[in-house]
Amino acid sequence: MDPQRIKDNFALVGQNGEDVAAYFYSDLFERAPALRPMFPAAMAKQHEKLLGALSHIVSLVDDAPALVPFVQDLGRRHAGFGVANEHYPVVGASLLATLAHFSGPSWSDELEQDWAAAYGLVAQVMAEAAAGQGADQPA
Repeated sequence: MDPQRIKDNFALVGQNGEDVAAYFYSDLFERAPALRPMFPAAMAKQHEKLLGALSHIVSLVDDAPALVPFVQDLGRRHAGFGVANEHYPVVGASLLATLAHFSGPSWSDELEQDWAAAYGLVAQVMAEAAAGQGADQPA
């Protein structure tokens, strides 16, 4: 995984702002319609949260000691919203589809591998943190 390649790609993709989040959620709900009820009817705030979390993760992709606690907290909070391990693969597929769409001709096999590896690590840390959260703990 090449952190700089991820950062450079996200800088390109991020130029599309809210369109990135709208595309991501559209793709996600098409792949997994059962996930739609987990989200509010008005998605503007959710779009901001997604873009903020992605930006933060990308900014720390090469700084594991700073990144891991953020991702663990994200995993615990998502568990409180009903996110389960089986949701991570479909979210990853939608993320990769979104990145590929907004990358245009600059998308490559190497970028896809970088992003897949990064997402895989983030998803693993989130799921492990969520598993450590008891059912009686708030998100």
